[in-house]
Amino acid sequence: MSKNLSALSFRKGIEKNVFERMVEAAEATGTAECNDVVHQLGQEHLFGDAVTLGAVSFYDFLKKENAGKKVFVCNGSACLCAGTQKSLQQSLQGHFPAGEIGHICCLGRCHEGGAFQFGGKNYSGQSEAALGELFRTGEGDASDRYEVVSALQPAQLTAEFPGIEAYYAPFKTLIAGGDRDALGAELKASGLRGRGGAGFPLAIKWAGCRSAVGQDKYVVCNADEGDPGAYIDKYLMEQRPHSVLLGMMVAGWYAGASNGILYIRAEYPDSLTVINQAITDLQAAGLLGDNILGSGFSFRLKSIKGAGAYICGEETALLASIEGQRPEVRTRPPFPVQEGLFRKPTIVNNVETFANLHAILTLGGKGYAAIGTPQSSGPKLLSLDSHFAKPGIYEVAMGTPLSEVFALAGGFKTAVKAVQIGGPLGGIVPLAQVERLTVDFESFKQAGFLLGHAGVVSIPEALPMIEYIEHLFQFTADESCGKCFPCRLGSTRGRELVAKARAGEGYKIDRGLIGDLLETMEQTSLCALGGGVPLPIKNALEHFADELSPYFQD
Repeated sequence: MSKNLSALSFRKGIEKNVFERMVEAAEATGTAECNDVVHQLGQEHLFGDAVTLGAVSFYDFLKKENAGKKVFVCNGSACLCAGTQKSLQQSLQGHFPAGEIGHICCLGRCHEGGAFQFGGKNYSGQSEAALGELFRTGEGDASDRYEVVSALQPAQLTAEFPGIEAYYAPFKTLIAGGDRDALGAELKASGLRGRGGAGFPLAIKWAGCRSAVGQDKYVVCNADEGDPGAYIDKYLMEQRPHSVLLGMMVAGWYAGASNGILYIRAEYPDSLTVINQAITDLQAAGLLGDNILGSGFSFRLKSIKGAGAYICGEETALLASIEGQRPEVRTRPPFPVQEGLFRKPTIVNNVETFANLHAILTLGGKGYAAIGTPQSSGPKLLSLDSHFAKPGIYEVAMGTPLSEVFALAGGFKTAVKAVQIGGPLGGIVPLAQVERLTVDFESFKQAGFLLGHAGVVSIPEALPMIEYIEHLFQFTADESCGKCFPCRLGSTRGRELVAKARAGEGYKIDRGLIGDLLETMEQTSLCALGGGVPLPIKNALEHFADELSPYFQD
């Protein structure tokens, strides 16, 4: 059935596709889940009412529960650990009826806390007086300020943008007479691994799409960075947008794709604005469109605004979303390089991965690989939360001791007992373990943790670990696509067990029962959402056994 829907969606193409029309339909009232909209879209795209309703009702910002909401409070892990949201919620209740206050996750204001969205803009760290002024006049300070520090000389991902002419010079050389096989060799020599969390070798993925049979191919940027605590992609899209766009254009030239799509989460409105302006600038410079600079290479870029669904960070769910289907995870194989968007060969990488291509073009594959370690090469960005003395974005070489990154940020300004790295599916690292870790995939894996996207959330001493475990289960239950039972039911049962133990009525969680639950989720979930959340919970059970012992029985 889903293949037929992909084919129907392909008939309409990517311009004004059905998903974009769903999002636009919700702009006036906050929901697209109404009979007229569902029926019209279902008829025009030949999906039918049931399929269209199934998609619309999935998204936070399209479902009928979102109607009438005017302000959204961030409920991500970083804001929870910052301890700012309860007082923020109370303040908002003085300005809005309860029915006009919604929740959102995550706004990428992890460096400050107190994050919320109002009037299509993100705010954080606002005083009570500033809140009153904002809601009275609609005017407020939405600026986003944080440290940006590079430990590399020269900086790579955080380097100043020299202008389109200079920055795109290597790309012009490439399409003017470059050798695709030669570029493939440079990609392989670079050792670049995807920065979205899995760390899959980029050269293998791109070569798979290039060799795939098909006239229509696509390049998709997964800019649905939903991990609470991670604002790396947000920084790149808003401060270094051309690094992302150039990487996508190189991918298109190499694989033979003519269309690139950035799927950008609605929680990042500024990212959408900046990326769209950068695309307009490239069009004006003659670097997008048909037969670019007489090279014979044609390529177009467009952005698509998401609608509030963490699962769309999973590549196959993201592709289903663009097609207008319910964003459920697809089984693999086939992989997207063979059957991706509209079931056509597709390269899917995240923002930071594409941003690394400029360094490979300018340094060469071996020069790029000289940064980092033989197994994990190149520069890496980390985002540090509000518990650090100098929170912000830090660029280091892969293999850098994690303790050095924390030292660059001035250490912690509050009492912290652990950090969770890599989002809600990342490991919980007690501070005693930080010294043994380096910023690379191997070090974290060997120690029983996960580097992932490298967003850092600090868990303060004052926050009970059992509360944080319940938060992780709740997050997974809320964000599950629902396609597989282990994730959908396992996360709910886990949250119920923890909530019952926290209620203080003498109930204790059976360790064998929780162990079986986590193993089932880990081994049988369809994707990394259900399969990944057991890792941090196991870390907590191992490293904070004494603190958690009152809630568990042997």
